[in-house]
Amino acid sequence: MLSHIHIRNFAIVEQLDLDFNHGLSVLTGETGTGKSILIDALGQVLGDRADSDMVRHGSARAEISATFELSDAAQAAAWLHSNELDDDSNPGECQLRRTVTKEGRSKAYINGRPTTLQMLRELGEQLVDIHGQHEHQSLVRRDEQRRLLDHYANHKTVVDEVATTFRQWQKINREFQTLNEAARSRDQQIILLRHQTEELKALNLTTNGLQQLEEEHKRLANAGQLINSSQAALQTLDDDDHAISHQLHRVTTLLQPLLDSDKQLAPVVEMVESAAIQIGEATHELRQQLDALELDPQRLSEVEQRLSDIHDAARKHRVRPKELPAHYQTLCDELASLDNADATLDQLEKEIELKTTHYHKLASKLRKGRRSAAKKLNQLVSDNMHRLGMPGGAFEITVTPLQSDGDDEKFTVHGTEQIEFLVKTNPNQLAKALNKIASGGELSRISLAIQVITSQQGGIPTLIFDEVDVGIGGRVAEIVGQKLRELGNSRQVLCVTHLPQVAALGHHHLQVNKQLTDERVETQVQTLSEKARNEEIARMLGGIDITDQTRAHAHEMIAKAQQQP
Repeated sequence: MLSHIHIRNFAIVEQLDLDFNHGLSVLTGETGTGKSILIDALGQVLGDRADSDMVRHGSARAEISATFELSDAAQAAAWLHSNELDDDSNPGECQLRRTVTKEGRSKAYINGRPTTLQMLRELGEQLVDIHGQHEHQSLVRRDEQRRLLDHYANHKTVVDEVATTFRQWQKINREFQTLNEAARSRDQQIILLRHQTEELKALNLTTNGLQQLEEEHKRLANAGQLINSSQAALQTLDDDDHAISHQLHRVTTLLQPLLDSDKQLAPVVEMVESAAIQIGEATHELRQQLDALELDPQRLSEVEQRLSDIHDAARKHRVRPKELPAHYQTLCDELASLDNADATLDQLEKEIELKTTHYHKLASKLRKGRRSAAKKLNQLVSDNMHRLGMPGGAFEITVTPLQSDGDDEKFTVHGTEQIEFLVKTNPNQLAKALNKIASGGELSRISLAIQVITSQQGGIPTLIFDEVDVGIGGRVAEIVGQKLRELGNSRQVLCVTHLPQVAALGHHHLQVNKQLTDERVETQVQTLSEKARNEEIARMLGGIDITDQTRAHAHEMIAKAQQQP
């Protein structure tokens, strides 16, 4: 249940803090005072698209936060826990917050933690259900009709299972079709792949093979220079009387006897001895490498030819030389896939059959649920139409199997049937599609009848109706108010209305007014006392001139409304 909303610098609201209660709360005010601003603000905190125009003129950003009690929102509480967004310090509440800058950038928070708009919407859909004043316009769309029926039937689980199974079936079927089409040219493809893999296999390339081959080529190509330079280095290090190793030995021989006379020479002797050891090791290593070096024109020619073959193959396959090993493995995998295509096709065919059977089972269950719900909803909406000023009207939902190009049922993500709302507004008419027979006012009333009924299903704790009573009045308006009040006995209902008959039936009454302060327009909302409420109903009844008779009529309407359960 929505318990509190805080709005700052949103549209023409500078700052507003408002508490809400259980039951039916009506929101009224003069035309143009901004009755729907409160709904717009709540829509923002529930994840609606942000716009910089929403920021109050002269302000850097708008901020809206809403607090919800979770005692009647078990599904939302479970969602918060599974997404690790619940508030351990206050598990019985949840706070949603949204900020929008004048540049149009927005941020969203759940229980003080930054989150995405998608997550804000997911949670918001489990907390609040908003019915807009133009919602009847969407009622003529088939997808909206299906959604309303499924919502009333309260079989979300099977709807989701049908959608999931369809997507799985679709994915497997797509794989089957792709592989089956490829199989038609499989023989030629296999011949080509075998030739390519054998050609690359002959190169015998490993991941590091190219690098090793290039290093060998450098050594062979520069063997003469390596040999000459290495021999000269060996001679300098060790091969004549003036070699470095002999000079170091001579230094050690000179200094060693002097250690008894001067201990400070010890580190010098130690470093010279260490240098002699390093020179000896370097000489040994260089001699081994020199022994391994030789001029081998034949091997050089072989390596150059092999590198040329590798680069030719890389150009042919349009990859870089170092990518040839991975490319070879890819071609081997494609060849194996084609070689095993028959087995794979058989396996996919079996999977398609299993998914088809499972889909039909779920779709059949969904169709039965829809037909059962449609039968009940037909009667309930028809009854409400009679009470809402259409005594000869009747409502009918058809659940018709979809047919594919052949005789089989057509698979869709939403099931195997088409949902359509039909209506007749007079007894002698044939039921036809809503947009072909119902006027705007009739469509609005039919929409309201459906909304009130379907809103009683599911576990969403807060329902909002934003001027859905447009186009009705008199006795019908009072019936609408009674239905909303009845709904408010079990749920929290907030209704923006311009009808005194509806307003009088609220458990609580909020008034919106617009004030001009310091040349700035500001919208304010206040909870009305009993006396102030009587005056507001009288205003709605009488307009500018409110007489004692009008006030008496308002008092009578409120008193009569309080007798309603």
